Amino acid sequence: MATFEVRGLGKQFPTDPPVRALDGIDLTVEDGEFVVLLGPSGCGKSTLLEILAGLQQPTEGAVLLEGEPVRGTNDRLGVVFQDASLYPWRTVERNVELGLEFRGVGKAERRRVATEYLAQVGLSGFEKKYPHQLSGGMRQRAGIARTLAAEPDVLLMDEPFGAVDHLTRIQLQRDLLALWESRRRTVVFVTHDVGEAVYLADRVILLSPRPGRVAREFVIDEPRPRRRGDIALLAVESEIYAALTRIEERSATA
Repeated sequence: MATFEVRGLGKQFPTDPPVRALDGIDLTVEDGEFVVLLGPSGCGKSTLLEILAGLQQPTEGAVLLEGEPVRGTNDRLGVVFQDASLYPWRTVERNVELGLEFRGVGKAERRRVATEYLAQVGLSGFEKKYPHQLSGGMRQRAGIARTLAAEPDVLLMDEPFGAVDHLTRIQLQRDLLALWESRRRTVVFVTHDVGEAVYLADRVILLSPRPGRVAREFVIDEPRPRRRGDIALLAVESEIYAALTRIEERSATA
């Protein structure tokens, strides 16, 4: 069974005048698939992700999670935003424990799980540090560990590496792929970076300028682990850039 089925989805914000963010989105995300939503700024990528997460409701259409309608948030879905949003008064360890604490998990078990996931994201030894004592990349790792600690089946990630420097971003991409390959959770990942999309994804969904529609789908069937600069990956990047140029030109003349 597919993880997500999106059928005829539209979203309009009731501003003055109304803003049509998404229109006629049809999309299936398979179990264990790594799907990237790609497109120009303002095309509705983040809105679509938030609808999948149950944080927003569509104006029309349907979103199914393993055959059941998405109605509000769900513990099976873990969401990671661009800002790690760590509580500054809690240590890294206690930030990671937060979701487990809300669920009533005992202190010893919370500590064990936090330690395990901080190790997975490369933050062993930083458990007692506070967010202000970490670099931007380390804070983002801590945010990912907090999400993973809740053991979600699906990761929804909204430009999670957009606020870090280039070298840190490359390392975080590698870390994410290692975590994904260890368990093969379903991942839906938002970015506007074509290179990042091609390096990470099984499939890239290219959205048109607002209102966002599925303009093209690109299957990235190159073997993993992938190497940046690989000729086959660069060819896919080139094809995506060409498609982006065409849809933006059509939008400009519409």
